[in-house]
Amino acid sequence: MNERIRVPEVRLVGPNGEQVGIVSIGDALKLAQESDLDLVEVAATARPPVCKLMDYGKFKYESAMKAREARRNQAHTIIKEIKLRPKIDPHDYETKKGHVVRFLKAGDKVKVTIMFRGREQSRPELGFRLLQRLAEDVTDLGFVESQPKQDGRNMIMVIGPHKKKAEAKAEKAAARARTSGDPAEGEADMSLDPDMAGASEPQE
Repeated sequence: MNERIRVPEVRLVGPNGEQVGIVSIGDALKLAQESDLDLVEVAATARPPVCKLMDYGKFKYESAMKAREARRNQAHTIIKEIKLRPKIDPHDYETKKGHVVRFLKAGDKVKVTIMFRGREQSRPELGFRLLQRLAEDVTDLGFVESQPKQDGRNMIMVIGPHKKKAEAKAEKAAARARTSGDPAEGEADMSLDPDMAGASEPQE
């Protein structure tokens, strides 16, 4: 940058990206001083090197802000795990499916493990059908990222979410903002509810 650039001439780019052309380093530094800007080398391997006129302090600040915003918006996908038995009863299945739905809505992957015991190990098709059923039940929220495969006494399948983690977080924040809106609206709606309206009437 500026006097640290040790070449006789540079290909100069103006502050708005306009091509000035090849000029001597002295002329480039003079233009930078007249414009109250810095001369910054942006392509050192070019011949001659490419330099640009810019406010380097402002450039560094904006770059740092963009990097911080990117880190804030970055969300790491977490792999959750759900374990099932091949002969799971309907109620337990619905409970486990509810967990999978919640994880996928949050943008997380779900590792579904079928645990075989004793003679169940001779019936792997039971686990395979159960995994297929689960995948079909949550197809609106996720997709099978890793097909069912046997792993010792277990059978494993991974379901990935359709929505990215960042999208899921943004939707959750928006929903939270809506629910914490004007309380007067809720009161107005409640007053229109015939059940609520009749709640204050005297009972016979």
